[in-house]
Amino acid sequence: MKNPPILTVKNLSVVFPDSNGGLHALENISFEVCPRDFICFLGPSGSGKTTLLRILAGLLKPTSGQVDFIHNQQPKIGMVFQQAHLMPWRSVMDNIKLPLELEGMDESQARIKAQEMVELVGLNGFEDSWPRELSGGMAQRVGIARALIHDPDLLLLDEPFASLDAITRERMWVELSRIWQVKQKTIIMVTHSINESLFLADDVLVLTQRPGQIKLEVKVDLPRPRNDDIRYTPHFGKLARKLRGAIE
Repeated sequence: MKNPPILTVKNLSVVFPDSNGGLHALENISFEVCPRDFICFLGPSGSGKTTLLRILAGLLKPTSGQVDFIHNQQPKIGMVFQQAHLMPWRSVMDNIKLPLELEGMDESQARIKAQEMVELVGLNGFEDSWPRELSGGMAQRVGIARALIHDPDLLLLDEPFASLDAITRERMWVELSRIWQVKQKTIIMVTHSINESLFLADDVLVLTQRPGQIKLEVKVDLPRPRNDDIRYTPHFGKLARKLRGAIE
């Protein structure tokens, strides 16, 4: 039996004012998120995926509808963007521990926690490296570690692997799946990749073209932990065809 939802979204709509009566980004979005869920929103460019994440992060207010968190309290949120946005003058270690510094944590304790994150994301030996010395995949590992270091209740991922080459992107799917298994965080991710959504998520919600509406929800009943071979199974292919049909 599932735990009660930590997040409930009801009839969410977003309209951005413009000279033509408003740009309708999202329309009547409703869903629930339970603890330790991994949910992917899948949709074409312009379907309002990033707008949805910005609302959940508290960076944007909806035009109408409700976003209710458990106990009506804004949870601690970590966010990972398409680009890692690392500070070039700070080392890997210093980039990761930045959120703890901003919270005023003691330096020695912050370094201990940052080292735990370094080990979690597989960057041992790169603690003193500069962002310019990292590959795209390594930079995104730093971004994930930085988002996790303050132990967020909800982790939001905005197409974090979209800028990576295909091989690196697929390796990062495995890494993110492993990290999720270890930390058991609640994750909401947006993507335009069918394979990515199926490899990572428990549930995939397909958004329509703008204004984004939920067209289909697919429960991903693939066993965990998942490895690369699962993408070549008949059931994975069946789920992928179902999602592709909804997008097209």
